[in-house]
Amino acid sequence: MKKIYLVMHQRKRDTVAILCQLCAEMKSAGLQPFAEPWLASVMEQHCPELCYSNNPSGCEAVFAIGGDGTFLRANSMALTHGLPLLGINLGTVGFLSEVEWEQIGPACQALATGAYTIEDRMLLEARVGEERFYALNDIVLNRGGYARLIGMNVTMEGEHLDPYIGDGLIISTPTGSTGYSLSAGGPIVHPKLECMIVTPICCHSLQHRPVVTASNQTITIELDANYNHTAQVDVDGRQALYLTAGEKLLISRAEVNARLIHIKTHDFFSTIRIKLAEWSH
Repeated sequence: MKKIYLVMHQRKRDTVAILCQLCAEMKSAGLQPFAEPWLASVMEQHCPELCYSNNPSGCEAVFAIGGDGTFLRANSMALTHGLPLLGINLGTVGFLSEVEWEQIGPACQALATGAYTIEDRMLLEARVGEERFYALNDIVLNRGGYARLIGMNVTMEGEHLDPYIGDGLIISTPTGSTGYSLSAGGPIVHPKLECMIVTPICCHSLQHRPVVTASNQTITIELDANYNHTAQVDVDGRQALYLTAGEKLLISRAEVNARLIHIKTHDFFSTIRIKLAEWSH
């Protein structure tokens, strides 16, 4: 593995210092960095050997430099080109990141020498009509900025759940179980499991609780027109579309997987303990 595409958080004040150090560590390990075009105006005077490309075509891996938001943005690029992804944490929590910034030197050496593994993670596919979206973390149906409840009718393989009335609904993967779903009261699920988690957001009922269902099922969501006629659909934290009454949002396991690079032995529960302790301070 030699050619690496760099995707970076776009509002870091110390972008120049971070990339200069990263490029020096990559050069020392024999890795060649390629960066997003927006970095050209920032880095041309400081790192003239850095190459730029609109996408990671021709590269062998993608680095996501930032927090979980950057990781999810980079994952969409990596997925399009079938590349593995390594997260380098510059954020506050960074559940999805494999490497902390202080470990970047050894991580580059490990990639150069092949001392890493690649783990497949399941993705969700959201469909509305002919439109399709993929999510590593979650798909969220929400109010879209309006201060009102929304009604949602949910079906799993022909079996109806009770109507949900509240602020919205989160459908997450095991990977995404430590994100928005956890904040809304959902369970922590080991990422090697194959399942989907349905977590209501501020439901106007005492009987609705998070539900874990099999990954081979299809979840169908329709709006209840008695409460609202539109709702926003976010995919991995990014607005994808508006669902209108009469349309169906279909969510199922995607046929493709995300590919995550692991430099060290991956201890999920140790990571949870460490990250949740950081999050609570």
